[in-house]
Amino acid sequence: MSIVSSLSPRSGRSTELVLLLGAVGIVGVAYVNLGLATTGTVPPGLAALGAGYLGVTLAFHLVLRWRAKHADPLMLPIVTLLNGLGLVMIHRIDIARGRDLSDGVALRQLMWSALAVGIATAVLVVLRDHRLLRRYTYIAGVGGFALLLLPLLPVIGTEEFGSRIWIRLGPLSFQPGEVAKLALAVFFAGYLVQTRDALSVAGRKILGLTLPRARDLGPILLAWGASLGVLVFERDLGSSLLFFGLFVAMLYVATERVSWIAIGLGLFVAGAYVAYLVFGHVQTRVLLWLDTFSPEALETSDQLARGLMGMAAGGMVGTGLGQGRPDITYLAESDFIIPSFGEELGMIGLFAILTLYALLVERGLRTSLGTRDGFGKLLAAGLSFSLALQCFVVVGGVTRIIPLTGLTAPFLSSGGSSLLANWALLALLLRISDHARRPLPDPSEAEAVGAAHTQVVKLP
Repeated sequence: MSIVSSLSPRSGRSTELVLLLGAVGIVGVAYVNLGLATTGTVPPGLAALGAGYLGVTLAFHLVLRWRAKHADPLMLPIVTLLNGLGLVMIHRIDIARGRDLSDGVALRQLMWSALAVGIATAVLVVLRDHRLLRRYTYIAGVGGFALLLLPLLPVIGTEEFGSRIWIRLGPLSFQPGEVAKLALAVFFAGYLVQTRDALSVAGRKILGLTLPRARDLGPILLAWGASLGVLVFERDLGSSLLFFGLFVAMLYVATERVSWIAIGLGLFVAGAYVAYLVFGHVQTRVLLWLDTFSPEALETSDQLARGLMGMAAGGMVGTGLGQGRPDITYLAESDFIIPSFGEELGMIGLFAILTLYALLVERGLRTSLGTRDGFGKLLAAGLSFSLALQCFVVVGGVTRIIPLTGLTAPFLSSGGSSLLANWALLALLLRISDHARRPLPDPSEAEAVGAAHTQVVKLP
């Protein structure tokens, strides 16, 4: 008889499938609950919408089985749940504003979701090894900065809500900064892998911190200047903070020197103070942050005040899905979707959503720790940190921990640009995690298994 042995470890795809079905089930229950609360009936087309959403996510799951069978099994279910809950809340706000499914924002968001999953699928199929991206380090850098500058062009660049971060081509509008963060993460990872030895060289020791050499401060000063440029010319406080924070975090991961964090925080505080003194829109955001309910602030904008009162009305358990008034707040489906959830699901529901974000970031950082190449470690850490920082900035802005920045909650808020970029980010993390969790073949074991398959052993 033949000796047959299997050394293949568990890939986690079956676990992923069960969690995926559970995530789609939770979204379906939320959609039914919304219909019963608003109209008293089960929403029409529930089966078609549920089957369509399940079909799209299952197709992505099958691609993972085909192209990345060792990828992390928790990331896709988490993102599927976040994306689905965002669709439900956007549809709820559509109902409150008198729109049905055929002409509301939710249908457009659903179409963007399907396209975003298609983009993520293409990334997994085309990119067989994340290390190939290192060849395009400087191309990614040039492309990332070019995307940041696109809104400044006179013909296609448009200004909305005081920030010039959009480009418009006919009826379509796009926010290139969302894609720029991916390109810049690739550039920072490739650049820091090449230069981290020089950046790790110790300089003088001041106040217990070992500072880098003065000649090595150029990269962080350049990143600081570029982020200030985004703030000055595009009036985009959120992208400026995300861009600079991403670089400082990846610099720390590459060098493991706390002094880079201290220098980065010092430069950020200095830049923020100068921006406050020079730019009126920054002063307005600080006023809304520090004195939200003052007559002067309310005369300027009562958006933050309405969001806070909505979350206060929700309390611990919320008013119930479909039974609040989140539509009273401006941009409730995009910038202020977190207060919308806080009002109707309460603090408990909001903490559950934040836990999903924390789990997603944790899985990304675990992928970074398990990756065997320096470029993959930095890229996974940078992508994970960009998600964490964006969530902190969004939640911190609507709860008055920090001033509002204009960033949107990943996977939850309406907006095609954000969905496309964040699903592509997920695909990159899944590709890196597949490499990190893939077992290393042992030469002696591989030879033994090969011999067992080719030889017949006679047993007594």
